[in-house]
Amino acid sequence: MNLFVTLAEQRGFMEQVTIHIKRLRKNHPVSLPRYMTEGSSGMDLFASLEEEVILMPGERRLVPTGISVAIPEGFEGQVRPRSGLAIQKGIGLVNGPGTIDSDYRGEVGILLINFGKEPFTIRNGERIAQMIISPVIRPVLLETDDLPSTRRQEGGFGHTGV
Repeated sequence: MNLFVTLAEQRGFMEQVTIHIKRLRKNHPVSLPRYMTEGSSGMDLFASLEEEVILMPGERRLVPTGISVAIPEGFEGQVRPRSGLAIQKGIGLVNGPGTIDSDYRGEVGILLINFGKEPFTIRNGERIAQMIISPVIRPVLLETDDLPSTRRQEGGFGHTGV
């Protein structure tokens, strides 16, 4: 019996949680996060800008989304880059994935970086990142003098092959 299938079947394949979202900009429309396809894991996040921002090659900038969220305790928001922006324009996240903690109530900001060779213009309402809501496990840490041994032991970077 496959344990993953069993757990997925027990959960109905998708667990639902409620995320409260607050629009922070009353003077211009703010797009709420949304799933762009039925099978999307992440919901797209949109720039909330008064005017265009040009991100020069090598430059990083905190881009506002115009929203704040209330993520339930036991969950986190993971902010990840959009693959289309990465491959087409070289746009990524400096701290990707970023984390939105369950007790954070400030504006969601996206720390973009231009890894590309050309300036990139960010416009109001543009999809700039994606957010995944994930459960968080807080382990009990138990200090010990010895760890259980493994075949790998202390082998680090590149130790398991190319």
